[in-house]
Amino acid sequence: MLVETHTKECGLGALRTLLIAVALTCCSAVSARAADDLYRAQAAVTGQGEANRIVAFATCLEDVLIKVSGAQKLASDPRLAAYKPTTADLVTAFAYHDQMTGRPKHDEQGTRDRPFDLIVDFDKTKIGHILRTFGLKPWVSHRPVLAVFVEIPQGARNYIITADADETAVQRESLLAAAARRGMSVVLPSQAALASLSLDAAKLETTPSAKLAPIIARQGGEAGLVGRLVWDDQQPGWATQWQMDWQGRPHQWPVRAVTFDEVFRQAIGGAAQILSGNGDPE
Repeated sequence: MLVETHTKECGLGALRTLLIAVALTCCSAVSARAADDLYRAQAAVTGQGEANRIVAFATCLEDVLIKVSGAQKLASDPRLAAYKPTTADLVTAFAYHDQMTGRPKHDEQGTRDRPFDLIVDFDKTKIGHILRTFGLKPWVSHRPVLAVFVEIPQGARNYIITADADETAVQRESLLAAAARRGMSVVLPSQAALASLSLDAAKLETTPSAKLAPIIARQGGEAGLVGRLVWDDQQPGWATQWQMDWQGRPHQWPVRAVTFDEVFRQAIGGAAQILSGNGDPE
Protein backbone atom coordinates (compact mmCIF):
# COMPACT_ATOMS: atom_id res chain seq x y z
CA MET A 1 0.00 0.00 0.00
CA LEU A 2 1.36 3.40 -1.02
CA VAL A 3 0.85 5.68 1.95
CA GLU A 4 2.17 9.03 0.85
CA THR A 5 4.00 10.46 -2.14
CA HIS A 6 5.83 13.77 -2.40
CA THR A 7 7.32 15.28 -5.54
CA LYS A 8 9.64 18.21 -6.05
CA GLU A 9 9.78 19.63 -9.57
CA CYS A 10 9.22 16.20 -11.08
CA GLY A 11 5.76 16.35 -12.69
CA LEU A 12 3.18 13.62 -13.25
CA GLY A 13 5.49 11.43 -15.34
CA ALA A 14 8.01 11.05 -12.57
CA LEU A 15 5.21 10.51 -10.07
CA ARG A 16 3.76 7.65 -12.11
CA THR A 17 7.22 6.11 -12.42
CA LEU A 18 7.70 6.27 -8.68
CA LEU A 19 4.29 4.72 -8.02
CA ILE A 20 5.15 1.81 -10.29
CA ALA A 21 8.52 1.39 -8.58
CA VAL A 22 6.87 1.20 -5.17
CA ALA A 23 4.54 -1.51 -6.40
CA LEU A 24 7.42 -3.51 -7.86
CA THR A 25 9.32 -3.25 -4.60
CA CYS A 26 6.99 -5.89 -3.16
CA CYS A 27 7.66 -8.39 -5.95
CA SER A 28 10.47 -10.95 -6.11
CA ALA A 29 12.15 -12.69 -9.03
CA VAL A 30 14.75 -15.37 -9.67
CA SER A 31 16.98 -12.84 -11.38
CA ALA A 32 17.44 -9.26 -10.22
CA ARG A 33 17.36 -6.72 -13.02
CA ALA A 34 19.05 -3.35 -12.77
CA ALA A 35 16.52 -0.60 -12.15
CA ASP A 36 15.50 1.49 -15.14
CA ASP A 37 16.20 4.50 -12.94
CA LEU A 38 19.55 4.19 -11.16
CA TYR A 39 18.82 7.40 -9.29
CA ARG A 40 16.32 5.73 -6.94
CA ALA A 41 17.02 4.11 -3.57
CA GLN A 42 15.04 3.00 -0.56
CA ALA A 43 15.53 2.62 3.18
CA ALA A 44 13.48 1.19 6.03
CA VAL A 45 12.11 3.78 8.47
CA THR A 46 9.86 3.81 11.50
CA GLY A 47 6.96 6.19 11.01
CA GLN A 48 6.86 9.13 8.63
CA GLY A 49 8.47 11.78 10.82
CA GLU A 50 10.89 14.27 9.31
CA ALA A 51 13.82 13.35 11.60
CA ASN A 52 13.81 9.71 10.47
CA ARG A 53 13.26 10.77 6.87
CA ILE A 54 16.35 13.01 6.84
CA VAL A 55 18.52 10.19 8.21
CA ALA A 56 17.12 7.82 5.57
CA PHE A 57 17.76 10.38 2.81
CA ALA A 58 21.47 10.32 3.73
CA THR A 59 21.55 6.51 3.58
CA CYS A 60 19.82 6.57 0.20
CA LEU A 61 22.25 9.19 -1.10
CA GLU A 62 25.22 6.92 -0.46
CA ASP A 63 23.45 4.00 -2.13
CA VAL A 64 22.56 6.07 -5.21
CA LEU A 65 26.09 7.43 -5.62
CA ILE A 66 27.45 3.86 -5.48
CA LYS A 67 24.73 2.52 -7.76
CA VAL A 68 25.08 5.24 -10.40
CA SER A 69 28.89 5.14 -10.52
CA GLY A 70 29.52 1.46 -9.79
CA ALA A 71 32.13 2.58 -7.24
CA GLN A 72 31.68 0.45 -4.12
CA LYS A 73 34.66 2.32 -2.64
CA LEU A 74 32.30 5.23 -1.88
CA ALA A 75 30.73 3.20 0.94
CA SER A 76 31.32 5.10 4.20
CA ASP A 77 33.52 7.60 2.33
CA PRO A 78 34.13 10.48 4.79
CA ARG A 79 33.68 13.02 1.98
CA LEU A 80 29.97 12.20 1.91
CA ALA A 81 29.51 13.75 5.36
CA ALA A 82 29.49 17.24 3.84
CA TYR A 83 26.44 16.41 1.71
CA LYS A 84 24.31 14.50 4.20
CA PRO A 85 22.89 17.48 6.16
CA THR A 86 21.44 18.94 2.94
CA THR A 87 20.52 15.69 1.18
CA ALA A 88 16.88 16.80 0.96
CA ASP A 89 17.99 19.43 -1.58
CA LEU A 90 19.04 16.61 -3.91
CA VAL A 91 15.69 14.77 -3.71
CA THR A 92 13.10 15.16 -6.47
CA ALA A 93 10.46 12.80 -5.06
CA PHE A 94 9.86 10.37 -2.22
CA ALA A 95 7.12 7.95 -1.21
CA TYR A 96 6.27 5.68 1.69
CA HIS A 97 5.25 2.04 1.39
CA ASP A 98 3.66 0.46 4.47
CA GLN A 99 5.53 -2.76 5.31
CA MET A 100 2.47 -3.94 7.26
CA THR A 101 -0.10 -3.38 4.54
CA GLY A 102 -3.22 -5.40 5.27
CA ARG A 103 -2.36 -5.93 8.93
CA PRO A 104 -4.42 -4.04 11.50
CA LYS A 105 -2.80 -1.65 13.93
CA HIS A 106 -2.30 -3.19 17.37
CA ASP A 107 -1.99 -1.86 20.90
CA GLU A 108 -1.17 1.86 20.68
CA GLN A 109 0.72 1.53 17.44
CA GLY A 110 -0.24 4.13 14.89
CA THR A 111 1.35 5.63 11.84
CA ARG A 112 4.16 7.08 13.96
CA ASP A 113 5.53 3.68 15.00
CA ARG A 114 4.68 1.68 11.92
CA PRO A 115 7.52 0.39 9.69
CA PHE A 116 7.72 1.80 6.17
CA ASP A 117 9.92 1.58 3.10
CA LEU A 118 10.93 5.09 2.08
CA ILE A 119 11.54 5.23 -1.69
CA VAL A 120 13.57 8.22 -2.84
CA ASP A 121 14.34 9.71 -6.27
CA PHE A 122 17.40 11.95 -6.68
CA ASP A 123 18.20 14.71 -9.14
CA LYS A 124 20.41 13.28 -11.90
CA THR A 125 22.30 16.49 -12.57
CA LYS A 126 23.14 17.05 -8.91
CA ILE A 127 24.24 13.45 -8.42
CA GLY A 128 26.47 13.75 -11.47
CA HIS A 129 28.02 16.91 -10.03
CA ILE A 130 28.86 15.18 -6.74
CA LEU A 131 30.43 12.25 -8.57
CA ARG A 132 32.59 14.60 -10.62
CA THR A 133 33.90 16.23 -7.42
CA PHE A 134 35.03 12.72 -6.39
CA GLY A 135 36.70 12.09 -9.75
CA LEU A 136 33.94 9.68 -10.82
CA LYS A 137 31.16 9.68 -13.40
CA PRO A 138 27.86 7.89 -14.00
CA TRP A 139 28.25 4.35 -15.34
CA VAL A 140 25.85 4.64 -18.26
CA SER A 141 27.35 2.01 -20.57
CA HIS A 142 26.06 -1.57 -20.72
CA ARG A 143 26.21 -3.37 -17.39
CA PRO A 144 27.13 -7.04 -17.85
CA VAL A 145 24.79 -9.58 -16.30
CA LEU A 146 26.51 -11.37 -13.42
CA ALA A 147 26.14 -15.14 -13.08
CA VAL A 148 26.75 -15.70 -9.36
CA PHE A 149 27.96 -18.97 -7.83
CA VAL A 150 28.06 -19.05 -4.03
CA GLU A 151 29.27 -21.97 -1.91
CA ILE A 152 28.21 -22.16 1.74
CA PRO A 153 29.59 -24.94 3.97
CA GLN A 154 27.07 -26.11 6.55
CA GLY A 155 28.40 -28.74 8.92
CA ALA A 156 29.48 -31.77 6.96
CA ARG A 157 27.66 -30.54 3.88
CA ASN A 158 28.35 -27.79 1.35
CA TYR A 159 25.67 -26.29 -0.84
CA ILE A 160 25.37 -23.76 -3.67
CA ILE A 161 22.77 -21.00 -3.82
CA THR A 162 20.56 -21.79 -6.79
CA ALA A 163 17.63 -20.22 -8.58
CA ASP A 164 15.23 -22.97 -7.62
CA ALA A 165 16.23 -24.76 -4.39
CA ASP A 166 14.01 -24.15 -1.37
CA GLU A 167 16.91 -24.64 1.03
CA THR A 168 18.68 -21.55 -0.33
CA ALA A 169 15.61 -19.30 -0.53
CA VAL A 170 16.71 -16.96 2.27
CA GLN A 171 20.21 -16.46 0.87
CA ARG A 172 18.82 -16.10 -2.67
CA GLU A 173 16.45 -13.33 -1.58
CA SER A 174 19.28 -11.53 0.20
CA LEU A 175 21.58 -11.77 -2.83
CA LEU A 176 18.94 -10.49 -5.25
CA ALA A 177 18.14 -7.56 -2.96
CA ALA A 178 21.85 -6.68 -2.81
CA ALA A 179 22.08 -6.77 -6.61
CA ALA A 180 19.09 -4.44 -6.98
CA ARG A 181 20.59 -2.06 -4.42
CA ARG A 182 23.82 -1.89 -6.44
CA GLY A 183 22.07 -1.54 -9.80
CA MET A 184 23.23 -4.90 -11.14
CA SER A 185 21.45 -7.74 -12.92
CA VAL A 186 22.31 -11.20 -11.62
CA VAL A 187 21.34 -14.74 -12.51
CA LEU A 188 21.80 -17.87 -10.43
CA PRO A 189 22.45 -21.42 -11.66
CA SER A 190 19.60 -23.91 -11.58
CA GLN A 191 19.98 -27.26 -9.89
CA ALA A 192 19.73 -28.93 -13.29
CA ALA A 193 22.52 -26.77 -14.73
CA LEU A 194 24.86 -27.72 -11.89
CA ALA A 195 23.99 -31.40 -12.27
CA SER A 196 24.65 -31.28 -16.03
CA LEU A 197 28.32 -30.47 -15.34
CA SER A 198 28.55 -32.67 -12.25
CA LEU A 199 29.42 -29.54 -10.32
CA ASP A 200 28.99 -29.73 -6.57
CA ALA A 201 29.71 -27.20 -3.86
CA ALA A 202 32.90 -28.85 -2.63
CA LYS A 203 34.48 -28.35 -6.07
CA LEU A 204 33.18 -24.87 -6.83
CA GLU A 205 36.07 -22.81 -5.49
CA THR A 206 38.65 -24.71 -7.56
CA THR A 207 36.53 -25.10 -10.70
CA PRO A 208 38.20 -23.43 -13.72
CA SER A 209 36.33 -20.52 -15.24
CA ALA A 210 36.20 -22.38 -18.55
CA LYS A 211 34.07 -25.09 -16.96
CA LEU A 212 31.63 -22.54 -15.57
CA ALA A 213 31.33 -20.77 -18.93
CA PRO A 214 28.55 -23.04 -20.32
CA ILE A 215 26.37 -22.46 -17.24
CA ILE A 216 27.06 -18.73 -17.32
CA ALA A 217 26.03 -18.51 -20.98
CA ARG A 218 22.99 -20.78 -20.51
CA GLN A 219 21.69 -18.62 -17.67
CA GLY A 220 22.19 -15.43 -19.70
CA GLY A 221 25.23 -14.26 -17.75
CA GLU A 222 28.12 -12.29 -19.22
CA ALA A 223 30.55 -12.56 -16.30
CA GLY A 224 30.91 -15.10 -13.51
CA LEU A 225 31.27 -14.20 -9.84
CA VAL A 226 32.31 -17.03 -7.51
CA GLY A 227 32.32 -16.85 -3.73
CA ARG A 228 32.76 -19.05 -0.67
CA LEU A 229 31.15 -18.10 2.63
CA VAL A 230 32.51 -19.53 5.88
CA TRP A 231 31.25 -18.59 9.35
CA ASP A 232 34.02 -17.59 11.77
CA ASP A 233 33.19 -18.34 15.41
CA GLN A 234 36.34 -16.66 16.72
CA GLN A 235 35.49 -13.28 15.21
CA PRO A 236 31.76 -13.76 14.65
CA GLY A 237 30.92 -13.09 11.03
CA TRP A 238 31.16 -14.45 7.51
CA ALA A 239 34.72 -14.69 6.22
CA THR A 240 34.29 -14.77 2.47
CA GLN A 241 36.48 -14.87 -0.60
CA TRP A 242 35.30 -13.71 -4.02
CA GLN A 243 36.80 -14.14 -7.48
CA MET A 244 35.91 -13.04 -10.98
CA ASP A 245 37.67 -13.23 -14.32
CA TRP A 246 37.06 -10.18 -16.49
CA GLN A 247 38.65 -9.26 -19.81
CA GLY A 248 41.35 -11.88 -19.39
CA ARG A 249 42.35 -10.81 -15.90
CA PRO A 250 41.57 -12.61 -12.61
CA HIS A 251 40.32 -10.58 -9.64
CA GLN A 252 40.10 -11.72 -6.02
CA TRP A 253 38.99 -9.91 -2.90
CA PRO A 254 37.94 -10.84 0.66
CA VAL A 255 34.81 -9.65 2.45
CA ARG A 256 34.01 -9.90 6.15
CA ALA A 257 30.52 -9.14 7.43
CA VAL A 258 28.04 -10.37 10.01
CA THR A 259 24.96 -10.66 7.77
CA PHE A 260 24.26 -12.18 4.37
CA ASP A 261 22.88 -8.81 3.28
CA GLU A 262 26.17 -7.00 3.88
CA VAL A 263 28.28 -9.84 2.45
CA PHE A 264 26.34 -9.79 -0.79
CA ARG A 265 26.24 -5.98 -1.01
CA GLN A 266 30.03 -5.85 -0.78
CA ALA A 267 30.47 -8.76 -3.19
CA ILE A 268 28.13 -7.42 -5.88
CA GLY A 269 29.47 -3.92 -5.29
CA GLY A 270 33.03 -5.16 -5.72
CA ALA A 271 32.14 -6.85 -8.99
CA ALA A 272 30.41 -3.66 -10.19
CA GLN A 273 33.50 -1.63 -9.32
CA ILE A 274 35.63 -3.89 -11.53
CA LEU A 275 33.13 -3.98 -14.39
CA SER A 276 32.65 -0.20 -14.34
CA GLY A 277 36.39 0.42 -14.61
CA ASN A 278 36.69 1.97 -11.13
CA GLY A 279 39.47 -0.37 -10.02
CA ASP A 280 39.73 -3.45 -7.84
CA PRO A 281 37.79 -3.68 -4.57
CA GLU A 282 39.96 -3.41 -1.48
